[in-house]
Formats: sequence, structure tokens, C-alpha cells
Amino acid sequence: MHSDDKVLEVFRLRSEGVIQREIAAQTGVSLVQVRKWLYAGEEAVLATPMRATQIAHGAEGCSLIREMPVRAYSYLLGQYLGDGCLIEMRRDVYKLSITTCDDYPAIRAEVAQAMRDVMPGRSVLFAAKQGCADVYCYSKHWPCLFPQHGRGRKHERPIQLETWQRAIAFEEAPDDFVRGLIHSDGCRAMNRVTRRGKEYRYTRYFFSNRSPDIRRLFLDACGALGVDARHNNDHSVSVAKRYSVAVLDEIVGPKS
Repeated sequence: MHSDDKVLEVFRLRSEGVIQREIAAQTGVSLVQVRKWLYAGEEAVLATPMRATQIAHGAEGCSLIREMPVRAYSYLLGQYLGDGCLIEMRRDVYKLSITTCDDYPAIRAEVAQAMRDVMPGRSVLFAAKQGCADVYCYSKHWPCLFPQHGRGRKHERPIQLETWQRAIAFEEAPDDFVRGLIHSDGCRAMNRVTRRGKEYRYTRYFFSNRSPDIRRLFLDACGALGVDARHNNDHSVSVAKRYSVAVLDEIVGPKS
């Protein structure tokens, strides 16, 4: 079987206007195979079952859920709820896409690695935009892992975790879940307060999301970590107590 890189090369050459026969000559892929790939489309070719470890559905559900790399998934779940979406493609293939900021290349790399860990054997790709880039990956199994997918924006519909997701987010790896949420929709800031003419400075964390359900998930995960988090306005949660900030400093680390 040809590698994913070979598949990507075929589609890159085609996008540059190279004819099929010349693509076959340059890549070493047979002309018949080139035609089949181009007819099926890039996402369908990359998502074929033979390009990943054995993934199956049985009486117990998707095998990916039963063999989940907990920490990678918990982080990816936080990122998905913040800056991610599932897009339905052709032939029941889905594209998981998470938008990452150019200012934080280390976070982008962590998102990409989490995708590779959660969906082994799949290619993780990047689409550059102005000031940011989408990290994305194709699979028919993404809806199994993110059943929160649905029509409309997340803040306009209910967002509830399945029992197995709650076990991961609140019991097995709440630190990675919070880390993913803050890396997507959070920040660490310096708060300045003046009392009796003297300025005081202290560190705070903020998590902002328009979905009340997602804010509640953040609060519940913080509670599992012993972190005191409270709403500071209608769309934002604040962590200000010194001990709680110290816990998040250890878990989240600097954005980079």
C-alpha cells in the first residue's frame, strides 16, 4: 500500500494542473490507481480502513473508545469544545478541524500529536489562514469520539458528555481536559487593583465561552482538581485564588 505522503503528493500535483499520466510517472503510482484516488477524493482515500489500525464497531461500540489513549483524548476533547468542529464529507467521512493561533506553535504541535495518538494511522494536515491554521484529520470514526457533533453552533444547542467521556474528563484526566479548554478559549493574565493609592498585582486565569454547558464542564473539571473557579461575567469564568492559580500554572504552563 502506498504511503499517505504519496497520496498527498498525487493530489498536490493534480492541484497544480499536472495531468494524470504525468502524475503517475512522477510518483511511481500506477495510472489506474491515480485515477481511482482522484475520483474518490483526498479525504476518502486518506480515511480508508486499511490506512489505520483495525477499527471496528461491535456490540460494545467503537473499538477506538475501548482502546482510548486517555490523556491525549482528554486534551483533544477540550480543544474540540473550544475551537474545533466536525465537518461531514463524502462517503460518511468526517473531518475533525481545530483552529490554532500562529502565536502559539507549541500548542499547535500538541493538538496535532493528540490527533495522531487518538486516531492512529491517519495523516494530520494543516491549512494555513491569516494569523492561524486549522489542524485537521479525516476519519469515519470522529462522530464516535465526539458525539457532541450536531447542527448549529455549540452555544446554541445542548452540550452534554457521555458517561465514558465524563469518566475521562472528571476522573481519569481532568488536568488534560482543563489544559485543552484553556489552550483553546482561555488565558493567563495579570490583574491590577489599586487600594488606598497602592497598586496590587496578581495572576488570574480566564476561560471564556458563550456556551453555558461548556462553561459548566470547565467548572466541573476545575472542581475535580480542587481549583476554585467562578463566573466573573455572563460568558467568562475566572480563577483568582493563589492556590488555584498555582495548580493551573503547574497544569497549563505558559502558552507558547
